[in-house]
Amino acid sequence: MSSTDQSNEISADGVKRTPRGHGPGPVTFTALVILVVAAGVFTLFAINHRSQQRQTSQLLRLSGIPSSVSTSLANLMALSPVPPKAAAPFTLIDQAGHHESLSTFKGRVVVLDFMDTHCTDICPIVSQEFVDAYHDLGSLAPHVIFLAINVNKYHARVADVAAFTQEHQLNTIPTWHFLTGSLPALQVAWHDYGIDVVARGPNVDTLHSSFIFFIDPQGRERYLGNPTDEHTASGASFLPADQLSSWGKGISLVAQSLIGGGSH
Repeated sequence: MSSTDQSNEISADGVKRTPRGHGPGPVTFTALVILVVAAGVFTLFAINHRSQQRQTSQLLRLSGIPSSVSTSLANLMALSPVPPKAAAPFTLIDQAGHHESLSTFKGRVVVLDFMDTHCTDICPIVSQEFVDAYHDLGSLAPHVIFLAINVNKYHARVADVAAFTQEHQLNTIPTWHFLTGSLPALQVAWHDYGIDVVARGPNVDTLHSSFIFFIDPQGRERYLGNPTDEHTASGASFLPADQLSSWGKGISLVAQSLIGGGSH
């Protein structure tokens, strides 16, 4: 019987039957194998390409980063140079009750952050980085001022910034000033430095932008860093010891690069 006859075969009960297929032939099977292999090769290529992209991004270095700061350290700090411009002025009150103005510190490098006096998240971590940076500076430490401006309107007394200073050993930095003041004065400083502040209540952390401003002895903004932290499963903030130490070193190196008005 021919293949045509088989395809038109009528069974004994009068119903036309179509023969069941026999599966892919040798040519079809070979094509499937080639397709599977090609898909595997493409997947490997895509994975390798993504890996190369990640490695390349880790090697990228912004122009203007101080030569003493390695690319990996600059990436950790999210460090970026900014067009030199006069840092916004302010006059506030520090933890000792003294009125301090940014202009007071002209001639020295200023490392400025914004902190919450009630913070249990990133502010204590940055505080430790400041303490480490102070020690890393060694004999150059007197040339660098460490400042923070309060972002917590509920805890804005001199006693509040003094308590935070003591708790996190910032009082071990002779050139440390934690500044506070009236809410309108603080709000002006937040606005001038682009700090977003969300006060959720007196008993919880105040949400706020976290940036470190590096200001040169001429009073100009020169670099910007972006502190980060990690959290445990229970929500407690931390930073691995090696990164914490690296941050302190990085802050010190950037500050050193500006001493004397340096631009390297």
